[in-house]
Amino acid sequence: MDTNKMRQKMANTIRFLAADMVQKANSGHPGAPMGLADVAVVLSEHLNHNPKNPQWLNRDRLVFSGGHATGLIYSLYYLWGYGLEMEDLKQFRQLDSKTPGHPEYGHTEGVEITTGPLGQGVANAVGFSMASKFVGAQVNSETAKLVDHHVYCLCGDGDLEEGISYEACSLAGHNKLDNLILIYDSNRITIEGNTDLSISEDIRARFEAQGWEVLECNGHDYIEIDATITQAKKADRPVLIIANTIIAKGAGPLEGSHHAHGAPLGEDVIADGKRGAGFDPEKKFFVPQDVMIRFRCAIEEGDLVEREWIHSLKTAPLMEQNEALKALLNHDYSRIQWPAFEKADATRNTNGKILNAIAKAIPGFIGGSADLSPSNKTYLNDMGVYPKGKNIYFGIREHAMAAIANAMALYGPLMPFTSTFFVFSDYMKPAARIAALSGIQQFFIWTHDSIGVGEDGPTHEPIEQLSQFRALPNFYVWRPADGAENIEAWKTALAMENSPSAFVCSRQSLAVVPAPVKGEINRGGYLLASDENAVITLMASGSEVELALKTKEALNEKGVPANVVSVPCYDLFIEQDKAYIDEIIIPDTKKVAIEAARGLEWYRFADEVIGMDTFGASAPAKDLFEKFGFTVDAVLSKIK
Repeated sequence: MDTNKMRQKMANTIRFLAADMVQKANSGHPGAPMGLADVAVVLSEHLNHNPKNPQWLNRDRLVFSGGHATGLIYSLYYLWGYGLEMEDLKQFRQLDSKTPGHPEYGHTEGVEITTGPLGQGVANAVGFSMASKFVGAQVNSETAKLVDHHVYCLCGDGDLEEGISYEACSLAGHNKLDNLILIYDSNRITIEGNTDLSISEDIRARFEAQGWEVLECNGHDYIEIDATITQAKKADRPVLIIANTIIAKGAGPLEGSHHAHGAPLGEDVIADGKRGAGFDPEKKFFVPQDVMIRFRCAIEEGDLVEREWIHSLKTAPLMEQNEALKALLNHDYSRIQWPAFEKADATRNTNGKILNAIAKAIPGFIGGSADLSPSNKTYLNDMGVYPKGKNIYFGIREHAMAAIANAMALYGPLMPFTSTFFVFSDYMKPAARIAALSGIQQFFIWTHDSIGVGEDGPTHEPIEQLSQFRALPNFYVWRPADGAENIEAWKTALAMENSPSAFVCSRQSLAVVPAPVKGEINRGGYLLASDENAVITLMASGSEVELALKTKEALNEKGVPANVVSVPCYDLFIEQDKAYIDEIIIPDTKKVAIEAARGLEWYRFADEVIGMDTFGASAPAKDLFEKFGFTVDAVLSKIK
């Protein structure tokens, strides 16, 4: 059969698989998969990937930023041979199926990352590309390249309207990521109608201004698509391919209509489409044998490419690079020389020293800040600047930074951290949520943790953020009281390979606290100071632990025995069994939690929470702590 006729047959197979999936589920998005089917067929001819080993390091990465293209995604992974069965396609969007409504990393084989909200996938693709460039800088030489793959991302109008994509693409252009190819499904349709309703900018000019090469093609002309991708692979900068497509191509009267975006097409429309394409309208979930054979070539072709790559590692030109790769993959935490802290200091400072100790011992430990490394104390001394070094200048791009780091963490050898002021963690919430949902080990460094920020005022004083992130499942928020707690927090977080962790650190100096009386820091909470006849338990985290200790002394002077419990990680503490918790928080005592934030979650244990009911104010930190009741006298008054 003629090549283009075969491509047409393959594309139509994808179209009708996607349409049948949505129709059977009575839910989903048929338009984008049908419009992108032609591009997907040609792209599959260019991809280097191995369905037998989805984790092969030098594979091309393929990111679907638009989760509403799931019909396309699952069709491709089924046709390529990634382990999906036809029954899985028929169970689209059903409980416990391998084909949920939006693709999830670790749930469906082949899915590189959970993209979730629109725009995240664009930033994820930038992250995969940035990771490859750092790894390449460590393991490649001028004559021998161990890592030389491409990163492809399929996106739509919605992705490019979200602000995160602008941040990410700006950084990609700045870093000249020449292995990144973004394919823009330009069908000019969103849920509400034509894109003319909400956007009129020149996308080409926007990307050219950001340092990208921009190419354009008819997204339904196989020769044009092929030539454009071939040209893009030779570029010396990131490439945007504007693929002009028709949403729901092949759906007859619904071609080009926004009504085809997020609703089943209807049995009659699908049947007419199949009939027009030469398919039997009575057959559902049908894959012609020659189409299956052509797609399943990916299995043997991909396996051969990987085996050739593995063989090359044993040849003289790549032996040295292979050793460098092994070093990157070796996360030997026993090599870390943990610093000692013996005097009062801000936990942002102790955390900075810990970061440097980890980075010196772990080759793949890399990260940066949203233009705040002098304040966050996150600069890795004498370790160079990305891409050759470990310090990444993300710029003032918190939203993209977190999503980029998610992809870097899933790339393979790397352990990324990101950093900003705690109040700006709001910009990072979508990617933090995806990290928790997907089990991505990203390390979030958030400093200036309370009203102690002081003079910058309520816009910069985090009040509700601790509660917000503590509410995230599989997300561990550490708020250390001193350097010793900070070290134990990192030791615990490094061992949590399937969970993100956040380190919420103070701007102001905090006193060194005593060693635990009972319990362990790595269990999230422990008894810090005790009295055998205690009638009150004071609970706190971070900077308020020192206040709790001073309040205990004042209570003792009044003849009121009290215990003090430090809870550096509330999330981890509530996972402990009841027996342990009852050993730390004595049940028959009155329980008071102290936190210079909202702190409503403390009512799980506390009879009273001394926290924040407002957004703070602009003044020196000392004045603010007095104004809002975080002094010994104020706490005593509330306890009384």
